[in-house]
Amino acid sequence: MTYQEDCTIPREILETMTAGGLESLPELIRVLVNEAMKLEREQHLGAQAYERTPERQGYANGYKPKTVKTRIGEIKFAVPQVREGDFYPAALEKGMRSERALTMALAEMYVQGVSTRRVAAITEKLCGTAVSSAQVSRAAQKLDEVLEAWRTRPLDKIVYLYLDARYEKVRIEGQIQDAAILMAVGVGADKKRRVLGVSVSLSEAQVHWRSFLESLQDRGLNGVELITSDDHAGLRRARQALFTGVPWQRCQFHLQQNASQYVPRKKMQEEVAADIKGIFLAPNRDQAEVYLKQVVAKYADTASDLADWLEVSIPEGLTVFDFPSGHWRRIRTSNLMERLSQEIKRRTRVIRLFPNVASCARLVSALLMERSEDWETARIYLNLDTV
Repeated sequence: MTYQEDCTIPREILETMTAGGLESLPELIRVLVNEAMKLEREQHLGAQAYERTPERQGYANGYKPKTVKTRIGEIKFAVPQVREGDFYPAALEKGMRSERALTMALAEMYVQGVSTRRVAAITEKLCGTAVSSAQVSRAAQKLDEVLEAWRTRPLDKIVYLYLDARYEKVRIEGQIQDAAILMAVGVGADKKRRVLGVSVSLSEAQVHWRSFLESLQDRGLNGVELITSDDHAGLRRARQALFTGVPWQRCQFHLQQNASQYVPRKKMQEEVAADIKGIFLAPNRDQAEVYLKQVVAKYADTASDLADWLEVSIPEGLTVFDFPSGHWRRIRTSNLMERLSQEIKRRTRVIRLFPNVASCARLVSALLMERSEDWETARIYLNLDTV
């Protein structure tokens, strides 16, 4: 088979790339998104252009030009229209939501006079042109309405609940502070992950975690059978107060990291890590507890502090054994929250300092909303039918 026979990239795109190289990137994006939007309209109408079919749900009505400011400059799209006026292509809207949030977060620094020359330069490069305070205000209001509706949407039964927090630098009342971003992810009856909620607070104190968890319950969260998280003191107390009787799985990954604080000599770390891993990989809870007793006895004389910590803390990571073995790999750690946190960090490190809490909440919410939508359209995360 020749290259030409196997190639599925439109000839128009290849010719543009050949002629313009990397400088042609905006044009390539324009062509691809325009084609994706046309396909969306066809799917929405149930018919291709000029096609006569009884399945048709409406009629095309030309195109409306729309100029979007992106990190690679301005791109002019042709947005397909329908006569009924109930269509807007997700190919454009979803892809630009977090882009707008990032733009506004940087633009607010510039507008409010708290930015450095470097941040102003980044804003100019990101937006393509200068951003006025009026433009920021109008865009922020529209985006905030969408994000608030998502943050307060109704919830239902969630079988497995994951909780975590990360920190971002935010200017609050003239001072730079570490604001805690509280996050909740759940796996429901549809067997897929979804971001349940996010909140920007001044700390991980019990009052903030309790307020956040109460908001999830007020929105309809119910049926939780297991909570997986690290051992945050404020979260522990809030969880015990609001989810009384719900089992808790302490993240095994974090437990192994915490153990290093009690290892008296560096050369012992690999051995201790292997011993703890052996406990976690036991075939059942009874055998895990046998392994734990053996490990505690092993270090009772040479590392008494470690032995005491193992005896108290490791059982908190064994709750997973009380659930179907087919679920263990997904619920034994909060690693999915760690990956989510890293995705946020990758985008927020460009900003470094948010001018206010609203700016931070806006960007993080947009990123999490986009990720959650991706999860909900992906394959199942955990087969709740397995044992």
